[in-house]
Amino acid sequence: MSLLFQPISFRGITVRNRIMVSPMCQYSSEDGFANDWHLVHLGSRAVGGAGIVCAEATAVSPEGRITPYDLGIWKDEHISKLRQITAFIKSQGAIPAIQLAHAGRKASTARPWEGGQQLSPEHGGWQTVAPSALPFKAGEIPPLALDEQGIRKVIQDFVHAAERAREAGFQIIELHGAHGYLLHQFFSPLSNQRTDAYGGSRENRARLLLEVTEAVRTVWPEEYPIFVRLSCTDWVDEGIQVEDCVWLAAALKARGVDLIDCSSGGLVPYAQVPLAPGYQVPFAERIRRQGNIATGAVGLITEAEQAEQILQNQQADLIIIARQMLRDPYFALHAAETLQEDVPWPNQYLRAKPQPKPLGV
Repeated sequence: MSLLFQPISFRGITVRNRIMVSPMCQYSSEDGFANDWHLVHLGSRAVGGAGIVCAEATAVSPEGRITPYDLGIWKDEHISKLRQITAFIKSQGAIPAIQLAHAGRKASTARPWEGGQQLSPEHGGWQTVAPSALPFKAGEIPPLALDEQGIRKVIQDFVHAAERAREAGFQIIELHGAHGYLLHQFFSPLSNQRTDAYGGSRENRARLLLEVTEAVRTVWPEEYPIFVRLSCTDWVDEGIQVEDCVWLAAALKARGVDLIDCSSGGLVPYAQVPLAPGYQVPFAERIRRQGNIATGAVGLITEAEQAEQILQNQQADLIIIARQMLRDPYFALHAAETLQEDVPWPNQYLRAKPQPKPLGV
């Protein structure tokens, strides 16, 4: 059997294969509520054979939304529709996951197809928060630097979101510590100029993410895993480097994290990112080996053979697919055909299942 289609276990959860649908913002909610778009978007990827289906960056508070249309989990009323979605994902043999997020200074923006610019209060925006009063882009309204009370609220918002995620039926939480959002903003020296216990040294800058992780682990079931997405480099010399994330990954593992989702960038608009197929895979490989923790590889992975080779090379434990899943919700089923693996298809679709070909044909 190919490695891509071998099951993998994290704590008490066994995943049917090594393919995870990456959390991808849909910007299609009203007041944070999931709707039928989310049911179909996530459900179709479960039908398509993925092992883990992860809901998009889900705001732990209204002010933590990237846009006014982000998915949310800051109130109990959000649970009901999410529970319907997780039930369907499970019914198709996949594991439902959710990414919990706070956008920090990158909040209060228009949707990408509406320009993506920062929204002023008179146009539906709100005051953003961050570790320091440094805007993401020149000319934007600066964020408020969080005080100690504000930091405590952020931690509690993540805890309450995790509790609601549990009630909604999710079995994996991913904490969003990447792409220039709040937890990443605290860790990077480019966005954190604090002089208190949450700024300065690498240990201090990591404090908020580590405290959020510890607090979430206390309310998240012991048999359920926690993943963390990290930006493994800021792609700027003065910013985060991969060795910082090797250290951070080990610290997260000691606090009950089971896998690092290895992404990069997003903190500053002027970073030069060398986009190429699999360009972030070396981060997953290094953190896996030096941090002694399972990793997920993400970033321009589009072919079954490419995904299989990453696993064969022991560069990662999961393959996390984003844009290719938008192009092909049935990527996993098609990858199985490419790798000549006979995997189950939904009974409703069996008439379309390709017949296995002899090797060499």
